[in-house]
Amino acid sequence: MDELDEVPDNATVIFSAHGISPAVRDEGQRRGLRVIDATCPLVTKVHLEAIRYAREGYSIILVGHADHDEVVGTMGEAPDRMFLIAHPEEVERLRVPDPTKVAYLTQTTLSVDDTRDCIEALRARFPKIVGPAKDDICYATQNRQAAVKTVAAAVDVLLVIGAANSSNANRLVEVSKGLGTPSYLINDKHDIRTEWLDGASRVGVTAGASTPEFLVSEVVEALGRRQSVAVQEVHVVEEDVRFGLPRELEDVAKAAASGDVPARALAGGAPGRFAGVGPTALPDTRSAEEVSAMAWTIRAKFSRGVFEPLEPAVADRVSEGEEVLITIATPPSATGDPLRDTAGGWKDLL
Repeated sequence: MDELDEVPDNATVIFSAHGISPAVRDEGQRRGLRVIDATCPLVTKVHLEAIRYAREGYSIILVGHADHDEVVGTMGEAPDRMFLIAHPEEVERLRVPDPTKVAYLTQTTLSVDDTRDCIEALRARFPKIVGPAKDDICYATQNRQAAVKTVAAAVDVLLVIGAANSSNANRLVEVSKGLGTPSYLINDKHDIRTEWLDGASRVGVTAGASTPEFLVSEVVEALGRRQSVAVQEVHVVEEDVRFGLPRELEDVAKAAASGDVPARALAGGAPGRFAGVGPTALPDTRSAEEVSAMAWTIRAKFSRGVFEPLEPAVADRVSEGEEVLITIATPPSATGDPLRDTAGGWKDLL
């Protein structure tokens, strides 16, 4: 959903990693919605910087793309003090109340090169401009851009896996094209076009920061089915940054781990969908550790009284008290009708 007014009353709403403006947060509280805030900590850092600079009386220049979710949320922290630019040539057109009291912030998923050019232009125009002690570009975005710069020169074609509205995935395509390598953005293996690969002996594959690993594996496998290939992984930097779950999900996970909370309470008292009970709960493409780390997957003990009325066939295959994985997906539809998983698994309502 794009707007909070699309969310039904008494539902659970998850704020995405891009973050939201204070107005949206306040509206959620006003309506009494159960909120899970999954804002990326790096985006939260930018929000806090915006609040600090605004409190200290600075005019704030935000380098970012208009209408991007992250930019909308960040500008909402100080709408009367913030100015948005996307390109260095826009700097000369800026008019601020006090040119000696200016600060800058950046959208976290921009190209490192584009951000640098804008910041250099700002410093030339406003010599006393201040900015964060450490740049705001997401480490995962920087690492992937560095990897593309390494790989692009060694391949004939580069495939970038990511959504069409993903800022960081689109930047990867731009970086590669800027180096002269034909590059294409795809959602998954089904978007690969044969003509892109004609005459190509080396094909690079990379992905946006939030693209699931299994999509990358599927693309590599699809390329291998076209012709015999040798796969070479290119390691540019080892990522060791780990973020915790949103506080609300931490509370749910702790309650589930204790085994003292009925499964019905796992959605916080509000209806929610769950999927994958018993051994089939672990997707073939992911390890148990990866599944356990997924924000929407938690462990609990099976309770026949909760599960059997919903899915007798599943209940017959699981013993009372057996540890299972319950995957919380989206809130139920307005009609409350159960959803059946088309892949042969099952989804239903708690």
